[in-house]
Amino acid sequence: MVTWGMSDPQCGRSCLLREWSWPRGSGSRPPGARNRPRLRRRYQDNDFLRNTVHRHEPPVTAEPIRLLAENEDMVVVDKPSSIPVHPCGRFRHNTVIFILGKEHQLKELHPLHRLDRLTSGVLMFAKTAAVSERIHEQVRDRQLEKEYVCRVEGEFPAKEVTCKEPILVVSYKVGVCRVDTRGKPCETVFQRLSYNGHSSVVRCRPLTGRTHQIRVHLQFLGHPILNDPIYNSVAWGPSRGQGGHIPKTDEELLRDLVAEHQAKQSLDVLDLCEGDLSPGLTDSTAPSSELAKDHLEDLAASAQKMDGVLEAAPQNLDATALAPRNAAETDVVNQEIDPLCAECRLVRQDPLPQDLVMFLHALRYKGPGFEYFSPMPTWAQDDWQED
Repeated sequence: MVTWGMSDPQCGRSCLLREWSWPRGSGSRPPGARNRPRLRRRYQDNDFLRNTVHRHEPPVTAEPIRLLAENEDMVVVDKPSSIPVHPCGRFRHNTVIFILGKEHQLKELHPLHRLDRLTSGVLMFAKTAAVSERIHEQVRDRQLEKEYVCRVEGEFPAKEVTCKEPILVVSYKVGVCRVDTRGKPCETVFQRLSYNGHSSVVRCRPLTGRTHQIRVHLQFLGHPILNDPIYNSVAWGPSRGQGGHIPKTDEELLRDLVAEHQAKQSLDVLDLCEGDLSPGLTDSTAPSSELAKDHLEDLAASAQKMDGVLEAAPQNLDATALAPRNAAETDVVNQEIDPLCAECRLVRQDPLPQDLVMFLHALRYKGPGFEYFSPMPTWAQDDWQED
């Protein structure tokens, strides 16, 4: 929808002159366009142009975000799986930043680290830029200890296992990495906690912070996370990437991953939508918002960039600000189908609750003067059985 209008300099109010809508890419001008301003019109002082965006966000879990701790410096939460930390891609309102602002009135938070969207567990925020800089300095000095827990395929070795394989980003756009000698050095220490005859619960201690590090190293070891939609996929070949054996090119791998999730209507797992399906998926020179930073070196070196996500977060969010301002807005809010939206015409099946969970959980974060734990998830219990 496009609105054309001007401001009345005498009363200081905006006066609506023209408003119309038509589908993008329709190849035709809107009805009565000859009576409306031409696109080549030169705008004058007090003219304004408004663009209304119709947004579709992928589904996320209804599980609440629980507060683990809050003091004058920090807020620590237990992030559910499927909810991204901050606005990115198609996600905006269904993000931890927005939900904390809306439901807990916690505003102007500075993320101290990030978790993958499908990863649950301990997530820390600083309340001030000074605290954020102090924690990032500790990250740079490797003073933070991180501990994760996951459930993997098969019987993981009983002895402690250390994986030091370098990791390369195959595609920033799709969000896929793999072990490769050209990748960045990294190290993860694994220790089996239990085995139920089919799968193992494993404790993970990443000593570096590469993107998808734990998931990629477990795949390389032949024990991918049980329900990892990317690294436990048949798209990697018969061995599913064990030992780095991938019998296809990067282009073929990405094509097969996209085709698999397109058939399942789960492209959001790859941070993609139908409109993103174009050539160039292997272009690793244009990082996406989710993969642009490695958790350790890049995150610490770009603390100010991380703070920049606050521009998209609700700053003064309250119930009155979220409420529709008039009857017309109420109709738009309550409208389920927009006739001009191609996405509205698609019928998608709602995911099952288990489809929104991946068995990887941030269990503990420890640094100078603080240590935060999250409860062990249900799927990590000794008596858990796969459905």
